[in-house]
Amino acid sequence: QVQLVESGGGLVQPGGSLRLSCAASERISSIYGTGWYRQVPGKQRELVAAITNVGSINYADSVKGRFIISRENGKNTMYLQMDALKPDDTAVYYCYLLKGTRQYWGQGTQVTVSS
Repeated sequence: QVQLVESGGGLVQPGGSLRLSCAASERISSIYGTGWYRQVPGKQRELVAAITNVGSINYADSVKGRFIISRENGKNTMYLQMDALKPDDTAVYYCYLLKGTRQYWGQGTQVTVSS
């Protein structure tokens, strides 16, 4: 069992930045898939960014050029740097870790972009 805990969410003005962190209860291996989803009430959970188990990095079109996903293999934390935030980025953000066929989730952190 892997526990994930997100932090770094909050209220930010449009154009601002936030950095989300996700701390795992074990070291993140390079063969794990990791990433971030977000969800708005009444809508499906949306994949925001991911690092696959072979090291490929993918972003949703809506965040390309504004968000950067990162992690340090062998350490236990992954990050999502979010710049040029827009009101449409408002959501609960969840990190995940894919270990083999098992997927683990954090509890979510609220990001609100509003003036």
